[in-house]
Amino acid sequence: MSTQPRLVEVRQNVLKQNDLLARSLRQQFKDAGVQVISLVSSPGAGKTMLLEKMLTLLRPQWRVAALVGDLATENDAARLARSQAPVKQITTGTVCHLDAEMVQRALTDWDLADLDCLFIENVGNLVCPSSYDLGEELRLVLMSVTEGEDKPLKYPTIFNTADVAVITKMDLAAATEFDSATAHANIQSVRPGMIVFEVSGKTGTGLPELLQYLNPRLVPAAIFSSESQLANSGIPEGV
Repeated sequence: MSTQPRLVEVRQNVLKQNDLLARSLRQQFKDAGVQVISLVSSPGAGKTMLLEKMLTLLRPQWRVAALVGDLATENDAARLARSQAPVKQITTGTVCHLDAEMVQRALTDWDLADLDCLFIENVGNLVCPSSYDLGEELRLVLMSVTEGEDKPLKYPTIFNTADVAVITKMDLAAATEFDSATAHANIQSVRPGMIVFEVSGKTGTGLPELLQYLNPRLVPAAIFSSESQLANSGIPEGV
């Protein structure tokens, strides 16, 4: 006798429970007036470096914090802590994604009313996170120039469940012979009309436009008087 129907039923129940909890979290975030933005990508796409840069730039004038998921280590949380923003690690063990219950548990000793913006960095994975709503307002899917232009074609579901696509490591585009036009066309073929930003966490290119799109009130224009100022902001580049 096949167990497949039973497995499907269990999965459906798990996702239903997650969706209900995510809906509750979304209402909590709304009531507290905190904007929640999640980041998903494959490993090594530059989520942590980009997030560290954003937290460091925003923290002087806005109350920002981050939750970061990883299978085993706390390396990413340690890097993000250099921004001096509140950061908490969620270690998932063998689980390849964050879910709403993990987020809820991680927030138990934080007062959401003390935050303007909360970032959630998911586990490096372009498959599992697509099914799990975390109660976020916006989901960013990242792909780096070093991964090639066909990521959207290989992982269409995550692009369809995200709100914004971010192409990272643009400072390496020439060296990797990255075809930006093809990448944009592939994204649009999977998700017509999707907004796409090209950024470099290393140089700061594209960060002003991305942050101002996410929430215009979070980014006073004076912070970004020039890309050179952003690149020389004293933020560690990381690896």
